[in-house]
Amino acid sequence: MSRSAKKNGIPDRWLDYSPVGRRLRGTRFIAFKVPLKQSLNRQLPRSDVFGPWELLDAVSSEEEELGLIIDLTFTTRYYRLEDIPRSLLCVKIFTRGHEVPSDDTILSFKRAVCSFLRENKENDKLIGVHCTHGLNRTGYLICRYLIDVDRMDPREAVQLFNSSRGHAIERQNYLHDLQHGRMRSNEGMEEVEQEPMRGQAVHRPLSSLPSDDCDQKRHAHAQNSRYHRPTRGGNVHRHHRPPQHDFLPPPPPSLNPYRWTRPQADNQWRRPPHLEDSRVGNPQWRPGAATLDTWRAPPPPPILPHYSPRWTAEGCGVPEEEWARPKMRHRDSRHTHRGRASGYDY
Repeated sequence: MSRSAKKNGIPDRWLDYSPVGRRLRGTRFIAFKVPLKQSLNRQLPRSDVFGPWELLDAVSSEEEELGLIIDLTFTTRYYRLEDIPRSLLCVKIFTRGHEVPSDDTILSFKRAVCSFLRENKENDKLIGVHCTHGLNRTGYLICRYLIDVDRMDPREAVQLFNSSRGHAIERQNYLHDLQHGRMRSNEGMEEVEQEPMRGQAVHRPLSSLPSDDCDQKRHAHAQNSRYHRPTRGGNVHRHHRPPQHDFLPPPPPSLNPYRWTRPQADNQWRRPPHLEDSRVGNPQWRPGAATLDTWRAPPPPPILPHYSPRWTAEGCGVPEEEWARPKMRHRDSRHTHRGRASGYDY
């Protein structure tokens, strides 16, 4: 699988494993593969869809109740808290695949399990554990808890997990460490490392409903809808109910506002006469005496003297003859300039 497809698509070999196993006899554990969010489930056929709500359906079908999910995947792209129902608590423990989990990871798993069991003594809620396939990392940590805390025989613990999950642990390094490795310390197991986070999904998405329930809800929604589709050939808008003529007022009489009617005989309307001083529509209009008295012509512009070159010559103290003569360049200035220029290096 390509990198881009693996980043945004279904996990590799995810479809090869069953979604949920059975409860491990005598324990609170149940193993399952990672449930996917809705955007990933839409890429699958209906029979292969497995999300948080399908997980609840599978556990409820066995007359069990799920209380906690321990996520061992080394990513957060498969689902978010917004996809988990509010009835479930979640604990995230980042665990690398293909290698035996470290002692810190094992201790974190033991703390999460002990904290949940201590707070749920009065009920029988299950602890769901999953990695990508719900097999190798999940099987190792569940068996490690049974061996270190419950003092179960390693071979018996592995056999119990394999029979309950429906698939056998595949990683030989996991099996070798469980059967021949040292037991891990339980010191500090009673401490609380992280508080479980509650899911935030309140309503189940319509796409995750079972096929029968989904069809019934859609049928009920269509029956209770205020809007009905019109019959074929009808001229009714599809988003509006046909009008009920029994409750509508009678239509007003037809009127034609553009039809001309003769004025009545007793009509006293007359056109207003023109005023004498009005210039509109009166070609004989002349300005009155008051208008002629108040109107005055603007004064003429002042007469300015003409320009003379003598003004500049007299102002500068130069005679008029010398002022008008063009200044010529001295004939020897060219040679002097060349002589000066020859003294520079370029």
